[in-house]
Amino acid sequence: MPTPYSVDDFKDKIDSLYRLVIVAARRANQIAKSEAQSFSMAGRLRKSTVAALEEVLADKVGYYTGKEDEEDYLE
Repeated sequence: MPTPYSVDDFKDKIDSLYRLVIVAARRANQIAKSEAQSFSMAGRLRKSTVAALEEVLADKVGYYTGKEDEEDYLE
């Protein structure tokens, strides 16, 4: 059984726990949707949430922040 992840594993990757949850959840949704569209669901080896967290650890998933995000959100 794989080792569970802890918050300390991600402290050098993302600046806050809240941002980690948002980034990983969005990526997990993307993975789940792409797997649902494919017909190889029987070959799925790991959950989309685990895959998303592994991608965050491997620096395959990024995020950006900026004034544009805040302005778009407030409109």
